[in-house]
Amino acid sequence: MSERYDAIVVGSGPNGLAAAVTLARSGLSVALYERQTSLGGASSTGELTLPGFHHDLGSAVHPLALESWFFREFGLERRVPLVVPEVSFAHPLDGGRAGLAYRDLNRAAEAIGRDGAAYARLMGPLVAHLRGIADFTGNALLRIPGDPLAAFLFAIRSLEQGGPWWNARFREEVAPALISGVSAHSILAQPSLPAGGAGLVLQTYAHGRGWPIPVGGSQAIADAMIADLRAHGVVVHTGVDITDLRQLPAARAVLLDITPRALVGLAGERMPAGYRRALERFRYGGGVAKIDFALSEPVPWADPDVALAGTVHVGGTRSEIAAAENAVVRGELADAPYVLVSQPSLFDSTRAPEGRHVLWAYTHVPAGSTADREAAVVAQIERFAPGFRDTILATSSRTAVDIASWNPNFPGGDISAGAPSLLQLLGRPVYSPEPWRTPLPGIYLCSSSTSPGPGVHGLAGWQAALSALRHEFGTRLRPDLAPRPDQLAAT
Repeated sequence: MSERYDAIVVGSGPNGLAAAVTLARSGLSVALYERQTSLGGASSTGELTLPGFHHDLGSAVHPLALESWFFREFGLERRVPLVVPEVSFAHPLDGGRAGLAYRDLNRAAEAIGRDGAAYARLMGPLVAHLRGIADFTGNALLRIPGDPLAAFLFAIRSLEQGGPWWNARFREEVAPALISGVSAHSILAQPSLPAGGAGLVLQTYAHGRGWPIPVGGSQAIADAMIADLRAHGVVVHTGVDITDLRQLPAARAVLLDITPRALVGLAGERMPAGYRRALERFRYGGGVAKIDFALSEPVPWADPDVALAGTVHVGGTRSEIAAAENAVVRGELADAPYVLVSQPSLFDSTRAPEGRHVLWAYTHVPAGSTADREAAVVAQIERFAPGFRDTILATSSRTAVDIASWNPNFPGGDISAGAPSLLQLLGRPVYSPEPWRTPLPGIYLCSSSTSPGPGVHGLAGWQAALSALRHEFGTRLRPDLAPRPDQLAAT
């Protein structure tokens, strides 16, 4: 290739797009390469079941979007219409009961009942230090936190909810189930310190600013970044599969939205042996099997208030969820699986034809599983929503292997792009205050395999770009990412 750029980004997931936006806003010439014919990666939306039914291919609800430092500077809320449900998440239980995590913590505590005060004491100090929690958990952990008190409060509560005494402050089922439903997002053993911490982060956002749903689907978030990078001159190449770094044109910095395993393949023998061994030790976690539904009507939850929530955690009591998730950790399929559900069409009428609805669901499976979990997922939803089967018009079911084939950043169906264990959160993928920078000159990793880890937040790409600006271009100035007037969403 004869072209030459200041910087190149490979991969157009949210982190790759964030990196390209940041570099282009710094006045650099930037090229973006994507193996697919479309951009967006896991933040994509398409018709999977029937015409007019728009399903999120990867992520659906975005707990991290409102407190991501990158998205705050990018002005995401001003660019993309976001709906923030009154109830961040719900957790149905047998007998027509349900826990409702209202955004308002006091209201959530009221709804919980007998354990409400204990739940408020657990979450209140974290919500009060929301910005400090976001700074601490949204960065490399091997650094001095900007808000040490927030980090301390978070640490002691993570120890509690990640240890054998996780039920100590509660007397009934609702509050523990609510907490476990969120911590199970991590696809880790229950209880465990990283699972407890992951759950508390998401809960803090749930009671802070809520879990937003983008109008039009997750693709709207990617499209806002794509529009910005095109407006600032980024040259976009789609349908180009980069299999060797030597395929790329000359550039002072190359940022890779790929996994450590993929970097080893791209760099070959040019990679220093010690760093190569560190990347080869990086572990990937459990996978997901995903099912999308086209529905004739909303899910008929036994407790109708569950329809107030954008996200629903289906799996029963805390002990039932722990049993299901620990089976996956052992390499088994759970008979009664934990199911993560999103019902976006209740809040966004653009997702389905009038009167119809879409439902997004996934369940955890061992990495590389070829099991189709549609029947198990339908049965588990039916348990808490009798008559659900009768609302199904069409389905699209993908195994963990299908997920990995669709997106190589999800090896074995691991949507976290690397197990979020404690050691791999401290060193993601290596132990360094700048884990995005590699020993290869000018080469940076910027995927969810790097700090701060999984989620649609753009932070890994943004941090990698800032690191490249410091080391390759000699500037510590952060570029202005704010939207122009013509980039603001219609109100």
